[in-house]
Formats: sequence, C-alpha cells, structure tokens
Amino acid sequence: MKYDLLIKDGNVVFRDDVKRVDIAIQNGKIVAIAERIEEAADQVVDATGQFVMPGMIDAHVHICEPGRTEWEGFETGTKALAAGGTTTYIDMPLNALPATTTIEALALKLAAAEGKNYVDYAFYGGLVPGNLEKLQELSDAGVVAYKCFMATCGTDLPDDFKNVDDYTLYTGMKKIAELGHMLAIHAENAEITDHLAQEKRKLGKVTASDYVASRPVFTEVDAVKRALFFAKQTGCKLHFVHISSADSVEEIMKARKEGVDVTLESCPHYFTITTRQFEEKGATAKCSPPLRDEWEQEKLWEALKQGKIDMLTSDHSPCPPAMKHSETNDMFEVWGGITGCQNNVDLMFDEAVKKRSVPITEFVRMIATTPAERFRLRTKGEIAIAKDADIILLDPNQSYVVKPDSLHYRHKHSPYIHRAIHCRVTKTFVRGQLVFDLNEGIVGRPIGQFIPFTV
Repeated sequence: MKYDLLIKDGNVVFRDDVKRVDIAIQNGKIVAIAERIEEAADQVVDATGQFVMPGMIDAHVHICEPGRTEWEGFETGTKALAAGGTTTYIDMPLNALPATTTIEALALKLAAAEGKNYVDYAFYGGLVPGNLEKLQELSDAGVVAYKCFMATCGTDLPDDFKNVDDYTLYTGMKKIAELGHMLAIHAENAEITDHLAQEKRKLGKVTASDYVASRPVFTEVDAVKRALFFAKQTGCKLHFVHISSADSVEEIMKARKEGVDVTLESCPHYFTITTRQFEEKGATAKCSPPLRDEWEQEKLWEALKQGKIDMLTSDHSPCPPAMKHSETNDMFEVWGGITGCQNNVDLMFDEAVKKRSVPITEFVRMIATTPAERFRLRTKGEIAIAKDADIILLDPNQSYVVKPDSLHYRHKHSPYIHRAIHCRVTKTFVRGQLVFDLNEGIVGRPIGQFIPFTV
C-alpha cells in the first residue's frame, strides 16, 4: 500500500503518554500508527526530535467578516491560526456585522467564509434580547453552541451584538437546554463594572490600572455564580469563556460537583501578562475581563496545574490600530481585545510545559481533546486511528522572538511582539494537507471546511 503521507520518528502525544512512532495518513484520515511503518508514501516527513500533536482547536475566535472585514477577515485570520498550530476554530457570533443571531446572518457568514479558510471552522450562534425564537433555526443550520454576554457589549447599530438581561439569560437557558445545546458565557456584572468605569472617568482616572480596577475579580465571580444558579434551574449546559480568576474557577468546580454540566476556558494572556505589564505595553493588552495582578495570576497558574482549566483559547479579538489609540490616553476609550491567536500553542507550551512542568498530555487535553469532545467535533482532537489528520509538529528546542513581520494578522499588532518564545511550531497539517511550514510559510490554497453541529 502507498500512503498519502507518513510522519516518521516523532514523539507522538497521545491521551495518556508520548511514544516515538510513525503515523500514516490516507484520504485525510489517520490510518496506521506503529513503531515502524515501512510502506511507501507520496510524502514522508521526518519528525525526529519534535513533538507530534493534534492541532489546536481554538474555541474562541472573532473573525470579523462580513461587515468588519477591515478588522480581520477569514483569509488573514486563518493564516495566523495555521501558522500558530491551530487546525480548527469556532467563530464567535459578534464583531462581524450582522452578528450571528439569526439564520439570515448565519447564511451571510457561511457565504463569506466559503473558500477563504486555511483551517476547518465551526460557528456559534448568539443569544441576545429578542431572538429566543431564532435559536431553533440556528441549531438546525449547524451552530455548535450559543454565546451570550452578561457584560455590556455592542454598539447602537441595529445588527450588532447586545448583552443579555437576566430574563433573556434565564429563558434562553431553558430553550437551549430543550435543544440539547450549550451556552457559552462572558461573565461579568454589567451594572457594577459600568458604574465603576463611569466613576473612574469622572475623576480622570483613565490608566490601564484604573481600567483593571473598574472590573475587579468579584464582578466576574458574581456573574459566574448567577449563571450557575440559572443553570441549576434550567438544566442548561454551560461553558464559561476567558475566565481570569482562580476564585471563578473554584465556583465552577463546586457547581460541577453539585451536578451542573459546566466547563471553562482561559487564555494565554491571563497567564503571561500582568496588570503592571499592561501599563507598560499599553492598549494592545487591553481585554475584558482585564489582566490581573501577579498574585492573581499565580493562583490561576495553580488552578491550571491542578487540572481545573478545561481548555485554552485565544479570544482573538482584532481591530485596526486606530482603535487601539486614544488622543487623551484614556484606556476606557480604546478597543478591548487582544490579537493573539498565532501564539496560542508555542507561548503556552513554553510557559506551561517547559517552564512549569505541566505534562504534555495535559497540555494537549486543554488545546485539543477537551474542546473536540465538548463541542462534539467528533473527528477532531487526538492522534488516533480514523480521526482527521489534523497534526502539528513542534520543535521544543527552537527559540525565536515574535516580530511584526512574522505575524499573519491583517493588522500586525499584538502584546506578544518582542517576546522570546522557546519552542516553535514547524508544520501544520489539516486533514493531512500541509497548510503551514516554518520555512515556506503558508502553503497552498485555503482548504478549510465548515463543520456543522452533530448530535
């Protein structure tokens, strides 16, 4: 037999261990795994000295096409994902216009995505005030989950995303539970954070630290607890996005023990950038929930090392450089979103696996296996027979410094620029096809496919 692709002599990361084996790929699937595979192949890749892992599934990405393609489109965004070792992503329902809260908006999104993605993709639908009757249609059209904001969000534009009130959150959870779906939640207390921000600005307190102080940890914890309580009343499955504090993690762990079907994610920036560094870096590091102080960050690291972080995601939320600028240096004015999806895998492998001795199998669980299982991406997420050959090679012995000209984003700003990272993604395969090579860059045409929800 002649295979399409052989990946030989790599340190392959499985669910529970790492083995030096060969992997054979045919028609986009993994078809053989053995100590030695001697059959011929159209392409043979020598992975000696490198880790061979399932590609990352980034469950939190904002691609702003259609409507705000000048912020980030499918082509540039997915080139960055591929270069960073992500092979599948789930696109959030906001930042594009119209927001993905109706079947009509989803159709526009699907049409815009056709033929532009370098990696595979799925979509969230949105839960917003007034669209309860639209959730069934979105489910039928293939969204993998729903997303809502408990924090204030959106603009005055009629098709933009809006945050939920408590009634929308409760009734939405009831409907989503009926559909057998899951709700992802941005959890911050909108009333308190909005008023704290107003107070700060009235006093002329508009620095990065002032912005962080306007969104204290307890406002995240409060919203998490309220959503968990609603989940107990409705039976809705929950997923908390970009959790920034160990206190919130503990509330989620407690609810899980009480029977709530709930998971959580956190993001590289919460583990690698502090409030003090936010002051130094400026607006490129603004996000919500905000970055935390060193001692809060260390508590979050402890939660990760204890296995309490289910997933790592980027919350890639790009914008044009002008939106990161304020004439008055008012940090409340600038866009709150981090451009960072190209440095998910290498940055967190360096920080978690190399520097803090987190087992590499645990790392792969967070970036690939758990997201695949939670979002029911059944052919994704692990190196196993019959799974899609979504595979990345990572060299743990290469070091480099992040520079703007190495980034594939539409706008090449990121809080990770000038950071030294002590490992490197060298190849990315999507269903057995090479889409990124460290020496060649992005390879070939966009081959990404839409993945609809399956029961």
